[in-house]
Amino acid sequence: MTFDPFGDFETRGYLRNLAKAKDQKIVQRLQHNSFLTGIDAGLKYLERCSLLTYADVLQVHKILFEAVFPWAGEDRLKNAPLIFVSKGAVLFAHPKDIRRAVEHALDKGQNKAFMTERPGEVMGYLAYGHPFLDGNGRTIMLIHAELARRAGFGIDWSTTDKDQYLAALTEEIETPGRGKLDSYLRPFLRKDLSQNNLASAIKAAPGLDGDDVDTVSGRIGDPALEARYEAQELKRRDPGA
Repeated sequence: MTFDPFGDFETRGYLRNLAKAKDQKIVQRLQHNSFLTGIDAGLKYLERCSLLTYADVLQVHKILFEAVFPWAGEDRLKNAPLIFVSKGAVLFAHPKDIRRAVEHALDKGQNKAFMTERPGEVMGYLAYGHPFLDGNGRTIMLIHAELARRAGFGIDWSTTDKDQYLAALTEEIETPGRGKLDSYLRPFLRKDLSQNNLASAIKAAPGLDGDDVDTVSGRIGDPALEARYEAQELKRRDPGA
């Protein structure tokens, strides 16, 4: 099933891409090329920021994908405020909760001691926020890499396994703070990863190929979905619930 949050796939193509292409694979290639072209500019932008904010996350997405999507840099609260978005069994943050989740991640991630000890937890909060209709993985990878750089380390993504990483990330999203993704990432932390190698390290990260697309689960206000979301939030706060 085509991911069509705007409801105008037939007239404006997949996710309203500027080329109006309907073939999802073509749009994914355009996205990835745009990402590869923009990654250095995105990292330089982040390096200049004294304190990373939610606005900076939006700006990085715009830098990476404005050549593909006219809505690049806009979060789901602005361009898709009436739908729940999911992947597999996980409902991503309610549009009204996106900023809260991402700002929580930024707050924790800019605490160097916390970031060093719990890089997976920070990644989980960023991923749960899922601010955008597409390009989330690539955007938060840059944000996370900059947070790690400021804390004095990097992640050797080239030696990680895509399926294992995504499985650990899913568990981290469902029950944050229990160390699942921290444990997975710990063997890949490197103190000697230079700034010059940062872009290469990010490009080697698993799960950036866009193979797994989101799903529109339904509309905000649907009683069943709202109850499911509340139950998920409760579980995230208390895994025993």
